[in-house]
Amino acid sequence: MEIHQVTHQLILTSRLDDLGHLPVKVLKSVSGGTAAALDPIGCKVGEWVFTIANSAARTASGDDRYLTDLTISGIIDNWSLDVDKD
Repeated sequence: MEIHQVTHQLILTSRLDDLGHLPVKVLKSVSGGTAAALDPIGCKVGEWVFTIANSAARTASGDDRYLTDLTISGIIDNWSLDVDKD
């Protein structure tokens, strides 16, 4: 699992059937990297989330047939980057 912040939602005009119809969000990692993830829980821009990667991401998306390597799996309450410095 890794912690990310949602920066915005991607609008896809076309996608593979095996990607499903879940929203896709753009995420920024704590280290500054950017990623895209399926969002089965409906998070909003600005929220901090934890993600599940690799083959477990398919199960976390709710359907093992979805072609994903990253899925948002929970919204974190009361998180800030200052928490890391304690």
